[in-house]
Amino acid sequence: MSDASNAVAQVAASPLEQAAIVLLSMGEEPAAAVLRCLSREELLEVTQVMSRISGIKVEAVKTSLQRFFDEYRQQSGVHGASRSYLKRSLDLALGSDIADSVLNSIYGDAIRPKLARLQWASPKWLAERISLEHVRMQTVFLAFLPPALAGQVIGALPAGTRDLVLVNLARLNEVDHELLVELDELVERCLASLGLQSTSVAGVRQVAEILNRLPDNRAKMVEVLRSHDAEVVAEIERSMYDFFILSRQTEPTLLRIMEDVPVEQWAIALKGAEPAVRDSIIRAMPRRQAQSFEETMRRSGPLSRSRVEQARNEIMAQVKALADAGEIEVQLFAEAVLE
Repeated sequence: MSDASNAVAQVAASPLEQAAIVLLSMGEEPAAAVLRCLSREELLEVTQVMSRISGIKVEAVKTSLQRFFDEYRQQSGVHGASRSYLKRSLDLALGSDIADSVLNSIYGDAIRPKLARLQWASPKWLAERISLEHVRMQTVFLAFLPPALAGQVIGALPAGTRDLVLVNLARLNEVDHELLVELDELVERCLASLGLQSTSVAGVRQVAEILNRLPDNRAKMVEVLRSHDAEVVAEIERSMYDFFILSRQTEPTLLRIMEDVPVEQWAIALKGAEPAVRDSIIRAMPRRQAQSFEETMRRSGPLSRSRVEQARNEIMAQVKALADAGEIEVQLFAEAVLE
């Protein structure tokens, strides 16, 4: 059984694992209807857990479903008015023009659902689509995107125009109706050609997986690749030593790694980590240290994603150094188990 399987087999699964179990229990069509309601980040997070789950115990399924229905029953049963209901009411009370203005302030413009569909497009592809537009249009387009995606699109725009777009975006308060019509036409063109964008292929990750499975001479091959492109090999090595691989290491290996990594750094790195990783680290600690460590994690409070990622990268750099020095033997991929 895989590490993720062991984690979800326990009754005390995390909320994310319980959500994955409920979705897997629904069947394909109902689960798809739920997934369509999630943001891009939420969807990727829960489907990643779903892909790793297998061999779920009945008790874990019962617990997850029971919690879902318990929370469902706690809802009041009174739902907010639909947009169409409010539109009819406000039309009668205020007139159509004012009603539309009020509804836009509540629900956002009709353009927002269309733009939400563009969250699956490559930021580089979106930047190419809008780079030919005038600066005002680029500004309005970015104003309606989620901040994370807007930041990535800005980064992919020509360097000479980024500052001008950002200044105009900072000055933006209202958008004229004519500009919104133009924006709607641009978004429609993007949606119409969305299927024509180039397919993303995780080449670095694929090479990392291939190298991890080489029976021998892995280090020699890495050095040969480095002579061709040192920058891309650095990315490959980071992917080979992904933080999740700690979940499959032996206890002696983890104990040796812990000798070089302060407890405070583990407390940062394990924030939001998958249970399989967190449980492996805590199990390898002496009981008293494990209790103290969990208290340290609670005291540290919420942390920014960038700080957590930095701590994880530093730990994995130390893991790689120990492996290169021959002090530990690292299992880089999940091998099949024979019984």
